[in-house]
Amino acid sequence: MNLHDMLVRGTDRDPAAFRGQVLLIVNTASQCGFTPQYRGLQDLQERFAARGFSVLAYPCNQFGHQEPGSDAQITGFCTTTYRTSFPIFPKTDVNGPRAHPLFVHLKAQKGGGLLGSAIKWNFTKFLIGRDGGVIGRFPPTTAPEALAPHIEVALTAGAPAG
Repeated sequence: MNLHDMLVRGTDRDPAAFRGQVLLIVNTASQCGFTPQYRGLQDLQERFAARGFSVLAYPCNQFGHQEPGSDAQITGFCTTTYRTSFPIFPKTDVNGPRAHPLFVHLKAQKGGGLLGSAIKWNFTKFLIGRDGGVIGRFPPTTAPEALAPHIEVALTAGAPAG
């Protein structure tokens, strides 16, 4: 199974929709101190989408039970409060025996340093190149706007010939 197939496993989304794009995959939560990062994620989406970029949000309730709502409630909160236009996937486990295969893969590609590969909190971010390779892993404390230069490089490096 390739990365693009893992992105949508368990959903009705078409993995082809994300092939060839630069992606920022984020485990999110609606009741977290980092929740205002949704605004910055939406800003990145608006700034870079036309060039083949997308934020992909995977809500997760594994950290302090900060994402207790249903999938519909989560999507409603994000679109109403932060005007998000990027895909928000169903609630997902990122660690443990029920971890989504996507996050198992991402953690294997980019571990978490001295503290191991497990995701430690909400709003951990993974930058994916057009080829599906994991470019970088960024902690929750990294503001979305700080990723703009990395996204720019990934978009330029992987730009289709034309």
